[in-house]
Formats: sequence, structure tokens, C-alpha cells
Amino acid sequence: MGKILLYYKYVTIDRPERIVAEQRALCEQLSLKGRIFVAQEGINGTIGGTVEHTERYKELMKQHVLFHDMDIKESEGSADHFPKLKVLVKKEIVKLGIDPSVISAKDAGVHLSPEEAHALLAENPDDLIVIDARNAYESAIGSFKNAIKPTINYFRELPSFIDANPELFKNKRVLMFCTGGVRCERASAYLKTKEVAQEVYQIKGGIHRYVEAFPNGFFRGKNYVFDGRIAQKVTDDIQASCKHCAVAYDDYSNCINAECNKQIVICPNCNTFYNTTCSTACKELVHGGYVKVRVIPHKLQPETNQA
Repeated sequence: MGKILLYYKYVTIDRPERIVAEQRALCEQLSLKGRIFVAQEGINGTIGGTVEHTERYKELMKQHVLFHDMDIKESEGSADHFPKLKVLVKKEIVKLGIDPSVISAKDAGVHLSPEEAHALLAENPDDLIVIDARNAYESAIGSFKNAIKPTINYFRELPSFIDANPELFKNKRVLMFCTGGVRCERASAYLKTKEVAQEVYQIKGGIHRYVEAFPNGFFRGKNYVFDGRIAQKVTDDIQASCKHCAVAYDDYSNCINAECNKQIVICPNCNTFYNTTCSTACKELVHGGYVKVRVIPHKLQPETNQA
């Protein structure tokens, strides 16, 4: 088993295409796979490989004039958890849907260390609200206790949720969080422009750094990740249920109908009944040979919770 590295940094990059070329060459040299997005506002990456090669990557990044002080998070995994290497120039390193010149990470909320965030959550003052800045399918299997979980499917929908709920934030201290912190940088900056919250905070390093410090803290369930592992178990709490039979369950599977590829929470019994598809319709299409069957990606030994 190797490692998966998760990182980002908001920093001005005058020629993103040069960084893309550098990163692609480096990753190919080290046999790393994953995705790296580079924009004029910074870099955002998730890559996997052997322990030796990911350590070498970290060493070289620490020598880079732009990225030497970047927080690189680690977890167990490998290159096999990614289908390929993707290194691209983007307008935004994570898509909020607003020009970075209008909403900048420079105007982000106050960064709280995991320890500071934990203390605030433990205090639980009346004027505190906790906002999950992730998508609904992420928060469905794990989140912080009593967090508000917007029913959004894409990060770019979060500004609309904020716009539609000004009373939710009025005169409140808002603690925002996401997987590793990258989304909260500009999401917290956007919330600040509304001038309704008393204060806006974000957890430095996101869920990843928080659960490292507090594995049995206020985050319960699984942390969704964007690779073949799908999720990492943090606690034994089951936050979701099977789409078909409603049994308490929290493991996602993708429909093997390549034209569908829908990701759902489905228990082993239902997964067997539906032949690794999401529905009767897809099951019949696959059984009849009418659609291309998706290859199931490599996963770690499942950390499944079922009651």
C-alpha cells in the first residue's frame, strides 16, 4: 500500500501552463496518478503512488518557490485508486462559479486550528452555526454533529444557498468546513460579502486535519473522498441508509451501466439483487447486453458500517 496526497494553495501563478507542464512531467516520472488543477489563483491536487514516490514528490514540492510552505495531507492509498493522471489549467482550482478576481481566497474567513475548532464546538455557544460546505452526497454519510447540510449537488450551488438564507447567518458566528479546506477559502469569503454574519470561521485543513487530531471528536461517520476509496471511516456512526430497502448503511457504489454510473448508497443484499446496478431498468439493460459495462475501480478493503 502507498499514499494519497491531498493539497492546495492559493497563490498567484502568472503562467499556469508552465506549472501544469512541470507537474505532469514530475508525476509521470514518479508514476503518480490523480488530478491536479492549476489556475492563476493557485493549485489544487490529489495524487497517489508508492510511499517512496510520494515522499519524493513532497520533497520536491518543498523546494518549489511557490509551494514550499504548502500543507500536504496524507492518507493510505495508491495510484490504483485513480484511473489516470489528469493535470489541467482551470479558471478556478475548485469551481465556485464566480470569477476569482471578484471573490478571492485573500478575503477568506478566520482560520481555526483543529484544536480551536474543537474547543468552539465543545463550548457550543447559542450564536454558533456549523455549515457543511460540501455536496449533499458527501455530507449524507458523515458530517459534524448538528451541522447544517445544504442540499446541493455541486459546490457552485453554495452561493445560491447562502443568498436564499440570509436569516440563517444573521448575527451568527459561522463555522464552515469541507474535506481539506480548499472550498471554504472562497466560500467563506463569499459569505463575508453578505455582511450578515457576526464572524465567519473555517477549519484549517478541513475534515482531514480535524479527524487526525480528534478521531472520536464531533465529526461522525465517514469522510467522502474523490478517488476509488470513495470514503474513509472516521467513526462507527451510520449516517445514511440503503436507497432501496432503507436499512442503515453507508457504503456507496456506482451503477455498472457505464451510461448511468449513478452513485448510490446500496446495501450488499440489494447490490446483489440489482446485479451491481442502481435500478431495475439498469439491471435489465446490463443483463440484455444493451449498454457498456463499467469497470469497477480498485478500492481499499471496505470499511463498511451496517446495523
